[in-house]
Amino acid sequence: MVEDMFRPIEPVRGNYPLEDGIVYSSRKELYPFSVSALEDYIPLVGEEKIEKVQRLAQKLKGIKVLEVNSCARGGGVAEMLRSQVPFMNQLGIEDEWKVICGKESFFQVTKEIHNLLQGKKGTITPHMLRIYQRTLIEVAQFHSEEHNKYSPDVEIVHDPQPFGLSRYLKEDKEKWLWRCHIDIEEETLESNPVLWQFFSSWVDFYNAAMFSGAHYVIHRWPLPKFISPPFIDPLSTKNRDLGFDEIAPVLEKYQIDSSIPLLVHIGRFDPWKGIDTSIKAYKLAREEVKCQLIIAGNMASDDPEGKGIFDKICEDTKGDPNLHVIILADDTEVNALEVNAFQRAARVILQPSTKEGFGLVITEAMWKKKPVITREVGSIPLQIRSGETGFFISSAKKAARRIVHLLNNPREAEMVGDKAHQYVREHFLMPDRIADYLRVFNQMVNDELDEDSIISYHPWYKLRKRRA
Repeated sequence: MVEDMFRPIEPVRGNYPLEDGIVYSSRKELYPFSVSALEDYIPLVGEEKIEKVQRLAQKLKGIKVLEVNSCARGGGVAEMLRSQVPFMNQLGIEDEWKVICGKESFFQVTKEIHNLLQGKKGTITPHMLRIYQRTLIEVAQFHSEEHNKYSPDVEIVHDPQPFGLSRYLKEDKEKWLWRCHIDIEEETLESNPVLWQFFSSWVDFYNAAMFSGAHYVIHRWPLPKFISPPFIDPLSTKNRDLGFDEIAPVLEKYQIDSSIPLLVHIGRFDPWKGIDTSIKAYKLAREEVKCQLIIAGNMASDDPEGKGIFDKICEDTKGDPNLHVIILADDTEVNALEVNAFQRAARVILQPSTKEGFGLVITEAMWKKKPVITREVGSIPLQIRSGETGFFISSAKKAARRIVHLLNNPREAEMVGDKAHQYVREHFLMPDRIADYLRVFNQMVNDELDEDSIISYHPWYKLRKRRA
């Protein structure tokens, strides 16, 4: 059974991050959010898996971990860290979360780098390189004293924004892991020599890298590569069960008529999210069936493109009372509850992204037993088996046909939703994926390779190539 020593830490509400970028820290007694007790996850994943997580944590007792990313709110990384960090601490591992700060010009550069990594045409200019490097030097100087005081055993750097910090902060005894969450392809890097040189020049300062899927692995990088998909916390505000008494007030707040079948698209206002396809599909579908569409997203401090995209969507869709474009609340709990309510009220979830590192919003919708219409890109095929756990489309016209079919055949939609829920239960719940992190830590700190670990020194190929 779960040991009594593993108890959740009660959240202490307050503003975060602090001026020094700290979001969550046991040594500073900053606990702005929490997770459920370990035993509460047993009905979802089984007692054996919880006991395995505990055994792995016992091997790592006394180590300190530092997680670094670029924003405390908005996006899948922050979403996972809100559960991952307190869950680690509940296991007895001191895990601290910090965000880096930068001027708008820095985040414009990092968003452009993000887009280039996902296949946008162009390259990194010398001016962009200067802004990136200068900002990270300033960040390192600002954090160096506090970093040395904390002295983490393992540091996890999430995504490209803080990638270069390792050069300026890493101490010999520390183990640094780069966690890549985005839709990155080796062919894209190799076809852009400046981009390749930019990223490869920092790799020597890392001990390992972790990717969301095998087809993202950069095999030419001379370091251990681990593979672990993202996850959802099934007991978080965003994913827990909701009754109609909690869903109805959210719909009323945004003047959404619950009697009209609801299509929902959730995500950042981002050029890769396929928002235009969702809107076109809705307009085509409503010619045959009665329906309405919610486009809901939030702004993130590390994404300067969002406001412009939101404004354009509002301009292009004004005048349609059944098309609701919503900026979600900054308050993370309110945001999470509203997303949960929208997804549970939906008949169909639309997420036709053109690039996607994983697509946690898809995982969330599948957990809520909703049929998802999406594209066969990135790591989405790790979640969706078309016709079984969701549906792939290649155009707005095909999405519209699928919407009409699902609205006219609710029993089929229900069957797909049930399979989707079970698939998420088996593969993408937090306790399983935290075990992956603990195995990586054990390899890095104790030089022990767990029998369930995946470590790669060999090239991997795209899903479509491996299916061929």
